Amino acid sequence: MENKRRIEGKVAVITGAASGIGRATAILFAREGAKLVLADWHEKGLRETLDIVLKEGGEAVTQRTNVAVEEEVKQLIEAALRNYAVIDIVCNNAGITGQLAPLGEQNGEDWHKVYGVNVLGAVFTTKYVAGHMQERKTGAIVNTASVAGVRSGAGGNAYSASKAALINFTQTSACDLGEYDIRVNAVCPGLIETGMTKPVFDLARARGKIDKLGSRCELRRYGRPEEVAAAILFLASDEASYITGQALPVDGGNTASLNLPGMKV
Repeated sequence: MENKRRIEGKVAVITGAASGIGRATAILFAREGAKLVLADWHEKGLRETLDIVLKEGGEAVTQRTNVAVEEEVKQLIEAALRNYAVIDIVCNNAGITGQLAPLGEQNGEDWHKVYGVNVLGAVFTTKYVAGHMQERKTGAIVNTASVAGVRSGAGGNAYSASKAALINFTQTSACDLGEYDIRVNAVCPGLIETGMTKPVFDLARARGKIDKLGSRCELRRYGRPEEVAAAILFLASDEASYITGQALPVDGGNTASLNLPGMKV
């Protein structure tokens, strides 16, 4: 018997689709039968993702979007509805790291920029898709947060604080929308090799220490975008129909181990 694809015929909006976890999610969603609206501010990467999706036999359109700008997010949701009439899934994956400078050298402009993308981007998409999903009394929203939002040591101040805020927004919006059967969840990736983390991986390779990356989590390795995409797919699918308001770590056990593998006993 042929296995039914898990999100066959559903329409998914994916932000941050030009690379990394967003691209991996787009590819996996296409393989699982979704129609895609791909958004990112990086047009070249967005076109590359579209090409891959089309070669996989998927169906997709793109929309250049800066998720920190409310009007552009509104236009993204309107474009998705013009193209496909419905939106079943929203994946808020767009994110930036911001400064890694010492606290005394950080500036408010960087904090505003990080919060604009990492927090307000998800707020805006949720705001503009909520009415549509409420009318249909169905929908799934998956936010890409981070282990940095769960514990310190996994990112800079602004980045970590923004991801903690995103986790909280996931919970509060899940409470707001639950009566309409709209589920809102988050994934919290650990160390994953993406465009955003490229400087860390490049430096480790240059120093011959690539094998050390991820060594402080229980699985003793870093993760792949495809592994996070698999968790996003699960939360977006009907298989997670009774899960909402949750933040799921996809981190090789990092948040379970106090960063000291094998030291819990």
